[in-house]
Amino acid sequence: MEKTQRFDRKLVFENGREFLGAGFGSPREALCQCSFDTAMIGYQEILSDPACAGEALVMTYPVIGSYGMADEDYESRACYAGCLIVRRYNDRPSNFRYTKTLEEVMAENDIPGIQGVDTRAIGRMLRDEGSMKVLLTDKDTSLEKAMELIRQAAPEEGLAKKVGGKKIRYSRTANFRYNVAAVDCGIRQSSIRCLNKRGCNVTIVPQDITAEELKALKPDGLFLSSGPGDPKECEGVIALVKEMWGQMPIFGVGLGCQIIALATGGDTYKMKHGHNGGNVPVKTIYGDKREITSQSHSFAICEKSLENTGLKVTHRHLLDDTVEGIMEEKSRVIGVQHYPENDPGADDCAYVYDTFITMMDNAKEGGSNNA
Repeated sequence: MEKTQRFDRKLVFENGREFLGAGFGSPREALCQCSFDTAMIGYQEILSDPACAGEALVMTYPVIGSYGMADEDYESRACYAGCLIVRRYNDRPSNFRYTKTLEEVMAENDIPGIQGVDTRAIGRMLRDEGSMKVLLTDKDTSLEKAMELIRQAAPEEGLAKKVGGKKIRYSRTANFRYNVAAVDCGIRQSSIRCLNKRGCNVTIVPQDITAEELKALKPDGLFLSSGPGDPKECEGVIALVKEMWGQMPIFGVGLGCQIIALATGGDTYKMKHGHNGGNVPVKTIYGDKREITSQSHSFAICEKSLENTGLKVTHRHLLDDTVEGIMEEKSRVIGVQHYPENDPGADDCAYVYDTFITMMDNAKEGGSNNA
């Protein structure tokens, strides 16, 4: 059963289009960069993914909220999304695991939402015209006032620093075989679980950790987490990767993959509308395999900039041919733009974590990465 609708709020997009709908969640106004997500499941993981910080999320699947929110399924300790845009919101979940409704969690995290809008039309508009700013406001706000607010809004900066942890914390597992240091640019719990599952004690470290402090932890490998925003703003992490290059295996996911490219002298760029969803097709270069992936990124690696960096492209997006994975075998470095753990989504790509484990095994057997 969907929540009773009162058309009391509206969306105003940067191109001047308006969509009338019914508000839910927090009653505050929101002005965010808007993107659409094609996942059919996993709204809880998406809402709590730090990579979505500050974004207005348009869910293209028509009914959201049907299974509520379960304590075990959060990707982080808070929900960072700017606002949520859905066709229909279901306020009566059917799920024995749920502990709160989606609206309750949104209200607790001060996230406004709107339902009853044509998400298909919005998704097609964003696909064709590109990501743009949107204002979620009261229905009585004039178009002139809304457009002025949008024009005055400056892009949000430093998102990865805002969502990343500021202190060292630990996630240990029984009978561990490896110690992994994970730089927190907005790390997801599913990434930590995948490492724990493979026998890794994980030390989650802040972005401002120095190379000396990192070496003191004696890690077998370095993990660079996913996160929001422009990777070029992560200057400290880029410098750290440069210092640690060749000293231990390095594995980057999402934002972490882009940081690897920047650390070698490569470049990144803002995409037209990004890749967001749990059903995004990717092909491997070696083996010509097709995989269904979960993704959430608005920046991509410029392939031409990888010339003379030593990095090879390992994965490509099946539809737009953008770079989805990179590797430098000699230094034992690997990165993927998509989420190998695929939460939410299929389990096609978890083998990338196994590749990282193999790299750490080989580094232990051979000593230094450059040996």
